[in-house]
Amino acid sequence: MINRQTSVLKALSDETRLRIMNVFITSGEALCVCEVVDALHLPQYQISKHLAILKNAGVIDVEKDGTWGYHYLITDDPLNKMLFSFLKKYLVGEVFDDDIKQLDLRLLLREEGRCVVGFVDEKELKTKIKDKVKNSQV
Repeated sequence: MINRQTSVLKALSDETRLRIMNVFITSGEALCVCEVVDALHLPQYQISKHLAILKNAGVIDVEKDGTWGYHYLITDDPLNKMLFSFLKKYLVGEVFDDDIKQLDLRLLLREEGRCVVGFVDEKELKTKIKDKVKNSQV
């Protein structure tokens, strides 16, 4: 058990991984890599590397849906439940709030609860979000 605890705490000893955990914990959603990329405004290779570390630590897993992969929190583990509860209370601040705002905008582009956009540049993403918001108000 000590090795698992050490592995989890080491995985969480990075600001980017804490930001990633925050978007998962706060949203309660399974997320596509591109959605995390757009929420944190970091390159795909960095997000993928950090997701792999969190997966190896046993706090997230991935489910394939065709060519898409949806990462999600592993909530049926008692250590994870305690950890997620702790993180939900203590991951606060402007950076974490901004990540959630960006994720909420990105999730507007889902169809039937699934990502359909993939990786797009920031300009195209902003246009898609603007169009989606405009069309939903009509």
